Amino acid sequence: MTDTTSAPAEETDELTRLEQEGEIAADYLEGLLDIADLDGDIDMDVEGDRASVSIVSEGTSRDLQKLVGRDGEVMEALQELTRLAVHRETGERSRLMLDVSGFRARKREKLTTLGAETAQQVKETGEPVKLQPMTPFERKVVHDAVAAAGLRSESEGEEPQRRVVVLP
Repeated sequence: MTDTTSAPAEETDELTRLEQEGEIAADYLEGLLDIADLDGDIDMDVEGDRASVSIVSEGTSRDLQKLVGRDGEVMEALQELTRLAVHRETGERSRLMLDVSGFRARKREKLTTLGAETAQQVKETGEPVKLQPMTPFERKVVHDAVAAAGLRSESEGEEPQRRVVVLP
């Protein structure tokens, strides 16, 4: 006989762990905002199997743009620093996602559209399409969109030139 009570307990433990990651990340980011003298609120959530933390501003988000940087480069670095802060506290590797002023959410929308449109192009032509090099986050979003459109994709190349190839 199998023990079915452990599955919900394991899910609860995982949720608690991800919420703890979000709390640690929020504390770290609040300290950073104070040091940088930037106004922003921290929103925490759990999306799938990872903690998600967003820095949002009620007024103009021009100041927070400094935390995004050119094409999200500063935000990616800040995400890695935040993951390290979580790791320091928990001893476990974090897959936490950081968004600043909705930048990542907007990028996800654009990449989902790109994946769907590229999948449609591949369906029409029957020819594979290689996309521009992307970050791991960007590639994941495109792979998911291509799969949702019923096609296959794979990544090829070495970082930082790794790219998605959509296959017929």
